Amino acid sequence: MQWQTQTADYSYGKDLAVDRNKVLRNTYLLLALTMIPTTIGALIGVSMHFMLRGWVGPLLFLGVSFGAFFAIEKTKQSALGVVLLLAYTGFMGLWLSQYLQVALRFGNGGQLIATAAGGTAAIFFTLAGIATVTKKDFSFMGKFLFVGMVILLLAAIANIFLAIPALTLTISAVAVLIFSAYILYDVSQIVNGGQTNYVSATLQLYLDIYNVFVSLLNLLMAFSGDRE
Repeated sequence: MQWQTQTADYSYGKDLAVDRNKVLRNTYLLLALTMIPTTIGALIGVSMHFMLRGWVGPLLFLGVSFGAFFAIEKTKQSALGVVLLLAYTGFMGLWLSQYLQVALRFGNGGQLIATAAGGTAAIFFTLAGIATVTKKDFSFMGKFLFVGMVILLLAAIANIFLAIPALTLTISAVAVLIFSAYILYDVSQIVNGGQTNYVSATLQLYLDIYNVFVSLLNLLMAFSGDRE
């Protein structure tokens, strides 16, 4: 009887590990796929000089984002969830084009973008590797990161009115730290079974990577931008 129980426990543990690896694999595959509509959206935005100023931009961004979050969450168990996710990343690419256009005004704009992309990739692969290899549970970070993200969002909204350059740089620097830590947290959630849906997992990691890239690009433009 004891042997049968041990065998059943072993089989259950093995099946659980297979399921988690499947979620992680599907997440990485879909994450790679999201880069296609993001790139297309960014190229379209740059070519058409897409730029929104004032309150129109933030309101549009928040409206589309929260609507997309709700719709993706409701359809995450179906193929429609994947379609909506890819459509949203296309919008995010269009939104990203505004930052890219600012960077391209610098003499070394292309280099700044490439450096931000390389830095983001290095951060992602390093932290994702740590979470995957060590299998350590980083769920204890969740509450602290959420509070930090809320404070960061409030500071960003306040800075729309204040427009303080030093605060802008501080927000970007803190954002790099918070969303880098979120990469570690989100991958750990998949590895340890806290996240079992690859569509939701992909959305979370996509937003982590997106915010790290934009924040790094802002910092590079401020400190290394060649204004000619």
